[in-house]
Amino acid sequence: MTAPAPTPTETCLLLERIAAQDRAAFRSLYHEAGPKLMGVLVRILGTRSEAEDALQEVFTRVWLRAGRFDPSRGAGMTWLVALSRNHAIDRLRARKPEQNDDDAAALIADTAPRAEVRLIAKGEARRVSECFDTLEPARADAVRGAYLDGLSYDALALRHNIPLNTMRTWLRRSLLKLRECLEQ
Repeated sequence: MTAPAPTPTETCLLLERIAAQDRAAFRSLYHEAGPKLMGVLVRILGTRSEAEDALQEVFTRVWLRAGRFDPSRGAGMTWLVALSRNHAIDRLRARKPEQNDDDAAALIADTAPRAEVRLIAKGEARRVSECFDTLEPARADAVRGAYLDGLSYDALALRHNIPLNTMRTWLRRSLLKLRECLEQ
């Protein structure tokens, strides 16, 4: 029989204690919230063994990130479920797609682009580069970080030492400016 999930207040208090590196609070949260989080992970990932691995990784993240939890933004269990869900989705994205015989045949075929396709692509790349030059350097760097390097908005905001919403505005306005430039 599993322990009932902690109340929102209990979860918040446990997370605050975990942020202070309280191992007893961590054990308590693991025993009380673990079964619910395991259910979330099994539903998303499909296999119990992968969900068990994911649960360990989630609780490692809880230990490392408990200081980031803001009780004013929601219940602790909601934060834990969101952390678990996001981690499971990341694991799904990281899975290698299964390869069938048609895919193997495509690997053998010559897929190199023809000369005219390469010239067109080179011209388009030059246009994109010229349009990037119209952006302020910090904003161009932010767009490259977000869309070419895969950095999160949080990471970019920290890198540029600006608030998160300002980073979102930078990216949205920069993309609009790039689109406008490319449509000319």
